[in-house]
Amino acid sequence: MSSARRSVSAKRGLLAGVALLVLSWTGAAQAQGKPMAQGAVSADGLKPGELYMEADLVIRDDKTKVTTAKGQVEVRYEGRTLRADELVYDEARGVMTAKGEVQVIAADGSVEYADQLVLDDAMKAGAARGFSARMPGDIKLAAASAIRRNENVNELNRAIYTPCDICAADGTTPKTPTWSIQAEKVVQDHAHQVVYYRNAVIRILGAPVLYLPVFWHPDPEAERKSGFLPPKFGASNRRGLSYEQPYLQVLSPSSDLTLSPQINTKVNPLLNAHYRKRFYSGALDARVGYTHDTDFDGKGNPFGQDTSRSYVLASGAFAINDKWRWGFTAERTSDDLLFDKYEVGDVYAARGPFIADDRRLISQVYATRQDQKSWFSAGAFTIQGLRPGDNDRTFPTVGPLIEGRWEPGTQILNGRLRLLGSAVALTRDQSTLNTALPGIDSRRVTGEADWRATFTSTAGLRISPYVNIRADAYSLGDLSGMSSTSKSLARGLAVAGADISFPLARRFKTSTVVLEPVAQLAISPKVKQVVVGYTAAKAPIFLNEDSIAFEFDETNLFRANKFPGYDLYEDGARFNVAGRASMFWDDGRRASLLVGRSFRDSDDDAFTTTSGLSRKASDWIVAADAQPMRGVSFFTRARLDADDLSIQRAEAGANVSVKRGSGYFRYLRNVADANGSKVENLDLGGELYLSKHWGVTAYGNRDLVQDAWVIRDLGVVYRDECTRIDVIYRREDTVIGRLGPTESIAVRLTLATLGGPMYAN
Repeated sequence: MSSARRSVSAKRGLLAGVALLVLSWTGAAQAQGKPMAQGAVSADGLKPGELYMEADLVIRDDKTKVTTAKGQVEVRYEGRTLRADELVYDEARGVMTAKGEVQVIAADGSVEYADQLVLDDAMKAGAARGFSARMPGDIKLAAASAIRRNENVNELNRAIYTPCDICAADGTTPKTPTWSIQAEKVVQDHAHQVVYYRNAVIRILGAPVLYLPVFWHPDPEAERKSGFLPPKFGASNRRGLSYEQPYLQVLSPSSDLTLSPQINTKVNPLLNAHYRKRFYSGALDARVGYTHDTDFDGKGNPFGQDTSRSYVLASGAFAINDKWRWGFTAERTSDDLLFDKYEVGDVYAARGPFIADDRRLISQVYATRQDQKSWFSAGAFTIQGLRPGDNDRTFPTVGPLIEGRWEPGTQILNGRLRLLGSAVALTRDQSTLNTALPGIDSRRVTGEADWRATFTSTAGLRISPYVNIRADAYSLGDLSGMSSTSKSLARGLAVAGADISFPLARRFKTSTVVLEPVAQLAISPKVKQVVVGYTAAKAPIFLNEDSIAFEFDETNLFRANKFPGYDLYEDGARFNVAGRASMFWDDGRRASLLVGRSFRDSDDDAFTTTSGLSRKASDWIVAADAQPMRGVSFFTRARLDADDLSIQRAEAGANVSVKRGSGYFRYLRNVADANGSKVENLDLGGELYLSKHWGVTAYGNRDLVQDAWVIRDLGVVYRDECTRIDVIYRREDTVIGRLGPTESIAVRLTLATLGGPMYAN
């Protein structure tokens, strides 16, 4: 309905006050701090400074200077929308009032509700009755009344706060939130990005569980804020009852410090600290821990003298310019079993380009340069071993380690040419074979040229010829079992050959099948390996610093030189061959199988007898993977003996991810590893939800050679939209050094907005 008294002049008196009200409460400071760009257009089609208003009736009283809009009032301004039954602007008093089912909708989707909302024209103070809000992150606030003290402080009386659902799935039936905080008074301080509570009661499923006279947590709108993070509870027969309470201290917009004291009933506390800082060119990340205590066994029984025990896990990575980068890692501990005793997590992570084995720490410094044609890196590192029997003096100090490659911008003989170079120096204190002798020192310089081209016929036959030429120079010292303690040598290496494949494809009604025979021919002159000593049986011991962990499988079947490092080299004539079959269904299912082996003109004693490559005909290589349905995939690879097809090494795994949960398993069997020991291990885990909120989790690692579990975890989990609780029982049966089997229970509690993703920013 329109009124004859509605006019443009009547609207004009209302517009200034309406703009203030639309920008009220929690969105005011944000809207002022982030004005629309000049010429920009908001989602509602309005330019900066433009205001749109609708109402059934607008009345202007020129005598009292009061303008009133009534009936389905809607105002849009600066990306925000105000809706109310009635708007009144008292120009003389500078007061704006919205009445009747008031809503203020922000551009981010957050909504504020009130029965009545009043604001002064300076936008510094105001009040609301029957106030509630739905904020980003699905956070809900409700209060009997709300007072806006100024642009930074809002005060709520008789309030409740929760990020949990308050309505059932049908959207109409009320629901008791999983957890909530009720308080006599709540103060939201935008300037300090903190929410304070007075006389707060924390409720779980509506029942009061904790009363706090004073309580606070970071403002949900804050990107980062100092405060307590979720605690960690646990109990074990090593440390007794354990409580760890992390506290995040924001030091600056680019740095923070997390202190996590771990309090134990059987042993002394361990203080953990985690410092992070971002620079304009990179970032620094450092974790340290310290305690002063005696040693203790797997039952928590102390022995020995009190002493300081500590660890450091630090890394940094920085950009010098658009091509150069440098960085470092520092990983050390005073006690080989410190991480196991105090259950320090995320220890053996990759923090730099050089990576150590599991249960070993690496400290390194490095620099790299990369552009479109070249790559260069230089670094140095040392290793600390934490495995039983590790002797750090037998580990080499590596430095410098230099690698580089360069490619011309144009093709050479219709192929790609790559020039490579590397150099490394290794120094050992003790011999790995006899600790009474000094360790072997070695220095190597290598230059290499690699050319490869690819030609494809019209029938689909693909031929890739290649040539690789390499020169090595070695300087060796502290040799044992040789006629002299040092020597220098040089050698030239070369390989030439071609990769050949001929894929054949056949289309069926709902699938495609690809059969692909693959072959590789490689020819190299005989190479004299670098000998550093002899066994008691007068067999030569070859220098091998960089190919110790070599495994023959489908990933290196078609490598011209199967050794991953430089010290050992594959020579002679060899022919690598395989057949690959793949099937792809239109609905996303797939499967593939590869079978292959390698043939050579003579035996090669550079390969160990357990590698599967030392004889003229290698072991068989089999690899398969498949995804038979959505969310389910598996893989397997195996090496079969060339004579009787017995399994020499096998690895298999599967991943499952369905609506009710997810899981995986990994199986590894190796008849003889690099040390000649048999390995057979099973690793599996997953979680299954028995209902919408309740589930079970499990993890297990079993040593099948010892016929014993290494670790067993069994847990119960509850989760909903705002809470996750994990209760996990763990038993470790392995004996690590002086630590025997142990049992523990851990409780992990995560509450949305009180230790959720916001703390990871």
